[in-house]
This record gives sequence, C-alpha cells and structure tokens, in this order.
Amino acid sequence: MDLIASHQANKNPNTSTQLTPPSSSRYENQKRRDWNTFCQYLRNHRPPLSLPSCSGAHVLEFLRYLDQFGKTKVHHQNCAFFGLPNPPAPCPCPLRQAWGSLDALIGRLRAAYEENGGPPEANPFGSRAVRLYLREVRDFQAKARGVSYEKKRKRVNRPKPQALPQSQPPLPLQQQQQPQQQQPQQGQSVMANYSGATV
Repeated sequence: MDLIASHQANKNPNTSTQLTPPSSSRYENQKRRDWNTFCQYLRNHRPPLSLPSCSGAHVLEFLRYLDQFGKTKVHHQNCAFFGLPNPPAPCPCPLRQAWGSLDALIGRLRAAYEENGGPPEANPFGSRAVRLYLREVRDFQAKARGVSYEKKRKRVNRPKPQALPQSQPPLPLQQQQQPQQQQPQQGQSVMANYSGATV
C-alpha cells in the first residue's frame, strides 16, 4: 500500500513531499511494535489479562513465550559444546532469545508502559523478578556460549596532580599509593553485597 502511494506521488509533479508526516525513529517504531505484541499476548492469555492486573510474573511468562522464536543457540550443560563460542558441529540444543535482545526489549516495554498511562511505581517491566531473570539469563548464556558480558569500566576524569613546591620533599611511594589501594576494596565490598542478593 505504501509503495503504491509513493509511486503515485512520484507520477504527480504537483504533489508536495512536505505534506507527509515526519517518519518516527527506528527505536520508536520498534517500541510501538513491541508494545502491540505484548498487548496482544495479554488479550490471548487464558484467562485474558488487563494491563493494570499485569505483574512481573506475567512479564516473565511473556519472555519465556518469546524463546520459541529465538535464534541464539544456548547449549545445555551436558552438551559437548557447552562453553564454546564457535561450536565445530551442529547439536540438538535449543534456540533461545539472546540476552541482549531481551534486555533491550524490556527497556522499550518499560518506557512504553509509562507512555501509555501506566504508573511508574507499578511498572511490571521494572520489577525485581524481571531484573533477576535477565541477570540469570545473561549469566547462563555467558557460560553456555563462552561469551563474556562484562561491562567495560568507565574512565574517571581525575584532576592532574599539581607539582609540589621545591621546599616540600615528595611523599614516599607507599603513602602515595595507599589511597588508591583502599578504593578497590570499598568497591569490592559494594559488589559483594550486590552479587549476594537473593531472590
């Protein structure tokens, strides 16, 4: 239909291209398609679900439902290719949705929920259960496929050290390095608490 309309517009030299509405971004188009797919899933659910009654558990059902359309091979732990990024031969392990695709999908649906009138504090796409599920999928797929999902550390802009006055002797090397050694320990304790969170 769109091709016919554009072909006719090209035939008529008096047709102005400024009359067409500006095309929305690829992200907006994808977000709208994802939202329509989720709403259709709720309508087809047995029993049908309304958006206000949707919870994090229903979002998890939706993510597991999407796995049947996945294209990423995820090896079982007893598979000979478990942990190999490029298996040398085919295997019967299932295809799943890749973690990165699910993570991006949840981000779009979380935004669409609030844009469609859902209260931010009741957003099922931001629930703790969904966050934990995504983390488990990421960790398992990283092991099964031999792929690392570690985030790159952000570079911190630190001020350049100023030159010491000639009258002051420079600090001993141990005293200079001491504050730097304390920072990773503090960061590690925070991460230990974060990774030790239970369901």
